[in-house]
Amino acid sequence: MTATLIACSHGTRSSAGRSAISALLDQVRALVPEVRVQEAFVDVQQPEIADVVERELQRAVDATAVVVPVLLSAGYHTRVDIARAVEPHPGRAIAAPALGPHDLLALVLESRLAPAATSVRDAVILTAAGSSDPAAAIAVTEMARLLQRCILSPVTVAFAAGAEPRIPDAIAAARAAGARRVIAASYVLAPGHFHDVIARAGADVVTAPLVPDLRVAALIVERYRAAAAMVAEGLDARVD
Repeated sequence: MTATLIACSHGTRSSAGRSAISALLDQVRALVPEVRVQEAFVDVQQPEIADVVERELQRAVDATAVVVPVLLSAGYHTRVDIARAVEPHPGRAIAAPALGPHDLLALVLESRLAPAATSVRDAVILTAAGSSDPAAAIAVTEMARLLQRCILSPVTVAFAAGAEPRIPDAIAAARAAGARRVIAASYVLAPGHFHDVIARAGADVVTAPLVPDLRVAALIVERYRAAAAMVAEGLDARVD
C-alpha cells in the first residue's frame, strides 16, 4: 500500500490563505495521482494533525503515512506538534523535514521579485513570520543566502515576530544605508496574518506570498518521496 501523504500546514482564518493552500494541494495531487493526499493543521483549522495520522493508519493494518510539513522552517510545530503525531507509530508514520531552505523556494522568491525589476541600488529584505526557535532564524538566513545567488540586490532578513531584527527596523536601516528602494520579499506561503504584517511594515514594494506555485508542490512531493522510502525500509519516525 502506498503511503498516504499528509500535508500539514499551520492553518489560517484568511479565506484567501485557505484557498491558496487548497490550490497548492490540488497541484500536489496532480503531480502524484497515485498517492492519497490528505490535509491537516497544527493550529486554527481542523482536522488536527494527530487525528489525521490516526485515521489514516486505521484504514488498513499495513497502512503507512508520511507527514510533510507545509511550513517554511523547522520550529515548534515540527518539533512538537508533528513529532508527537507520528511518534506513537514507529515504522508506520514518519515526518519529513520542513520545506525550507531549498533552491526551489529561492526560484519562487526570484519570480515574485521579477516584476519589481530589482537592481544593485535596491535593498531586498527576506521577511519571515519568525519563531522563538533559533533553528528557524538560521533556516531563514540560509534561505536569504540562496536567494542572494539569484538576484543582484543585497539581501538581508527580518521577522514579523519571535526574532530580531523586526521588519520596520530592517526597513529603516536599509533606507538609512542609502537604498533606492526597500523591497520586502514575503517569505510566507499564503495570504494571512503574517503577510498582512509584512505589507503594513512600510517597504516600497512587497512581493506576493509563495503559493500556489508548482515548484512548491514539487518540493512537497520531493519531501514525501524521500520520507516514504524510509517508511518502506521500516525506519522509525523522525523530524530533522
